[in-house]
Amino acid sequence: TAERPRLVVYRSLSNVYAQIIDDSKGVTLVSASTLEKALASKLKDKTKQEQAYIIGETIAKRAIDKKINQVVFDRGGYIYTGRVKNVSDGARAAGLQF
Repeated sequence: TAERPRLVVYRSLSNVYAQIIDDSKGVTLVSASTLEKALASKLKDKTKQEQAYIIGETIAKRAIDKKINQVVFDRGGYIYTGRVKNVSDGARAAGLQF
């Protein structure tokens, strides 16, 4: 719903993507990924696990800037471990609630 949009995580072999989606409107509200040029300096020389944590922090900060404080976490069918868990840990550490 608009009150609790969905935080979706997708991971490929080399990258991590996160989006916050309002399913009632079918719109992506906020997104972050390891492919963004704005984050390249932060992500350089980091492991995939550390990059996932930074993506979680980044998406949480962007969501809070847009007045989104609570989300529902959608792991996208992936097991809740490794990079998927690090995205959620980073988002929680930055203040996003789920």
